[in-house]
Parts: sequence; C-alpha cells; structure tokens
Amino acid sequence: MTLSAVSAPPPARVADSAYAWWRLAATLALMTVGSSVIYVASVVLPAVQADFGVQRSDASLPYTLLMIGFGFGGILMGRLADRFGVFVPLCLGAAGLTLGFAAAAHASSIWWFSLAHGIGLGLLGSSATFAPLVADTSLWFVRRRGIAVGICASGNYLAGVIWPPIVQHLVETQGWRAAYLVLAVVSAVTIPLLALALRPRPPTAVASPIRGPGAAQARSDRPFGMSPGAAQALLCVAAVGCCVAMSMPQVHIVAYCGDLGYGAARGAQMLSLMLAFGIASRLIFGAICDRIGGLRTLVASSVLQGVALLLYVPFDSLVSLYLISALFGLFQGGIVPSYAIIVREHFPPAEAGARVGTVLMFTLLGMALGGWLSGKVFDLTGSYTAAFVNGLAFNLMNLGIALWLLRRARRRGTA
Repeated sequence: MTLSAVSAPPPARVADSAYAWWRLAATLALMTVGSSVIYVASVVLPAVQADFGVQRSDASLPYTLLMIGFGFGGILMGRLADRFGVFVPLCLGAAGLTLGFAAAAHASSIWWFSLAHGIGLGLLGSSATFAPLVADTSLWFVRRRGIAVGICASGNYLAGVIWPPIVQHLVETQGWRAAYLVLAVVSAVTIPLLALALRPRPPTAVASPIRGPGAAQARSDRPFGMSPGAAQALLCVAAVGCCVAMSMPQVHIVAYCGDLGYGAARGAQMLSLMLAFGIASRLIFGAICDRIGGLRTLVASSVLQGVALLLYVPFDSLVSLYLISALFGLFQGGIVPSYAIIVREHFPPAEAGARVGTVLMFTLLGMALGGWLSGKVFDLTGSYTAAFVNGLAFNLMNLGIALWLLRRARRRGTA
C-alpha cells in the first residue's frame, strides 16, 4: 500500500463530494444562527437609545464594537480553524454568543451593553461562524467553489431575513432585553449540535484552476505582481470601502424609517427584504464567479451597489424605499464572498483561513466604521442625506482598487 493511499481522505469526504454538500447545509444553518446579532443590534437601536437616553451615535456604538470584535475575532478563529479545524472555534463561538447575549440583556449602561457586543458577541462569539466557515467551505469545493461560498455566505443574509421580524416582535411585546435572552438560549442549544457535523478536517487543499500561463506560480509567489503582504493590504483597504457604503442602509434603515414617520416596524421589514434579495444575490454572483472569477465579480457588484446607494438620495417615499432596499440587497450581495474567491485564486490554499479571516475582518471594520460614521453624520446634519453621499465616496474607492487589481491580473494572465 502506498503512502498516498494511506493518507488519502475517505472517498465520501473529498472535495465536491456529497458529504461536502451536506456539510455546506450545516454551515449555512450555523452562519444563520451565528449572524443573528448583526441584525439584532440594528433592530433594537431605537429602543436602546430611548432606554439609555443617549444620542444616535452613542446608540450606534454597540454595533461598531461588535463589528470590530467580529473582525479581529475572525483572524483568531481563522488561525484556530487552520490548526484544529472549525469544530474548535465553533464551540468557543457558542459559549461567546450565549454569554454575550445574556450579559447584554442585563447591561445597566450603554457602555456595558457595548462591551458585551464587542467582546462576547463579536470577538469570542459570532466571529467563529463567519470567516472560518467561509474559508472551510472554499477548501471543500473546487469545481463549484464560487456557488458553494455564495451559499455559505448567504447564511449571513438569511439571518437578516429571519431575525429582524422576530426580534422586532419580541421588542414590542416583551422588550429588547427579553429578545437577547431568547437568542442566548438559541445559541447555546443549536450551535454545538450543528458543529458536530463539521468535525472532520478538510481534504488536502487543491489549487485553484490555472487561468493563464504561469498562473499557479504567480498566485503563490507574486499575487497581482506584488508581494503577498502588499496585495492583501490593498484587498483590505478595498474591503473597508465597500462595507462603509454597505453599512449605511443595513445599520440605519430602521432608524431612517422612524425619522421619516413610517415607524420602526416598516424599517425592519425593509431590512428583511433587503437581506432576502441579498441571499439571491449571493447565489447569483456565486454562480457568476465560477465563470468570470473573483475580481470581475467584485467589480460588477461594486458598480451595482453604488447605483443602488445613489437611489436612496432623491427618493424617500415608502414604496420607493421598499423597492430601493430590494435593489440594494440584490446588487451588493456578491461583494463580500468575492474576496474569499480572490484569496483562493491568488494565494496559497494552506493560508486560506488566516488570509480570508484577515480580509473579512476589514469588511467588518468597514461595517463598524460605516455604522458609527453614518450616525455621527446624522447627529451633525440632522439628516441621512450626507451619510448616503459619504457611503458613495467610499464605494468609489473600492471600485477603483478593484479595477486596478483586475488590470494587473490581466497583464499577468491570472484573471
């Protein structure tokens, strides 16, 4: 018997196998539960602001710290997943979410409430159910990597479809503290059980398909003709830009509708609609990504997100806000998953967990910055118009970097 025969994974647990698809189903459910806190923080923002008697920017602080913790936690959890597999970080994440939700429910001030989000729910909790799962999924698929990563990442938006209406109902009937306690119980029960399905480690990483002469060597040594550190740094800056823009409607649509006189419940419905179309977007752009690659997908989605964001400026009737929110979800859903594909196409597979975690950390930092910045602009101007314009400027920065990287990749035959 040869060494390769001894070390090969069981036939049922190889890339693109039936087991990989079953594993993807469990991953989707995990991300749906683990991402709940991202949208809960948006839904409870008006109630928390009233309860603690703070300004809009201060009420946005829990979301900001959540995203910062979520981002840095993604690097930590990604490294743990590279070394031990995703089961270990998922168990840590279950504990972080359970304790974080419980601590937030009993917070006596906006500062303790914010710390519970940043440390428990972000750094030690939800981060385990995002970047490590995206990276892990990319290692279980080769031929259908784009659509698989799109399905995995759609759990983040599926959470936005499911949880805002549920939490809004709990807030109206039981209060926001009771809503957080319910989510603590859900996290404690479901995440450890689902994590059991992901205990097997990924098969030996397979290189991405070569797209041009010398592409494999270029991917490993000089991504985009640059040092790996410089290439990743540019991807991180681009990630901040797209997600500052993305966060404006996602974080503030509930409060925006309240300010316009439509009520928080209407805003929660728009957020749910936006993220429902985001699910379709991630599936559509995942399939597109398998055909045109990660960089072109990033460019296309960035252009469309900018168009949808621009529409919020002149139109604020109830019907138009529903339509624009649906378009925004449909247009921007392909951006974040495309970064994982870009990393897998241009960097070594063995570094997937750490590099995907790092880039996705900066998408979350962008969401954090955008959530706070939009609230600050509102406090200074008394209107969200300037906040939408600010988001457009950051979106243009993202598009410029993506186009520049695509041009360099074309020159090297790796795009």
